[in-house]
Amino acid sequence: MLLEEKINSDYILAMKSRDKVKSATLNFLKSQLKYSHIEKKTEKLEDADVVIVIKKQIKQRQDSIEQFKLGNRIDLMDKEQAELDVLKSYLPQEMPEAEVRKIVEESIKESQAASIKDMGKVMKVIMPKVAGKADNKLVSDLVKELLSKV
Repeated sequence: MLLEEKINSDYILAMKSRDKVKSATLNFLKSQLKYSHIEKKTEKLEDADVVIVIKKQIKQRQDSIEQFKLGNRIDLMDKEQAELDVLKSYLPQEMPEAEVRKIVEESIKESQAASIKDMGKVMKVIMPKVAGKADNKLVSDLVKELLSKV
C-alpha cells in the first residue's frame, strides 16, 4: 500500500472514530498532497514525494511550537505537538544518531573537508546517503560539530 493511500484510509477511520486532531491534521496533509499532485502533474505521488510533503509539515509544526513556547501559549503548543506526533507516525524509521555520525565522519574524509567553510562540499556527499532516513537538522549540527574539530 502506498503511503498516500494509507493516509487516505487513516483519514476515513479518524473521521468515523471522531478523532478531531488526527482527522484535521490528515485533512490538511491531504490538501498539501493535492497541491503536490498539481505541481508535479501526476495522479499518483511516489512515497518519497509524500515524505517530502510530510517533512515540510513537520518543520512548520516545529517552528510553531517554538513560537508558541516563546509566547507562553501552552494550549496552542500542545495542539501543534499532537499534530506533529500524527505526522511523524507516517515517516519511515530514522537512523540512530550514532549511525548518522559515522556517515558524517566518512563523508568529511571523502570530501577532504578542512574547515567549516567546506560544509557545502560535505553536505553534497552526505545528503544522497541519508535523504529521508535522518533528520536534516541533526545532520547539519553533526557536520558543524565535527568540522569545527578538524
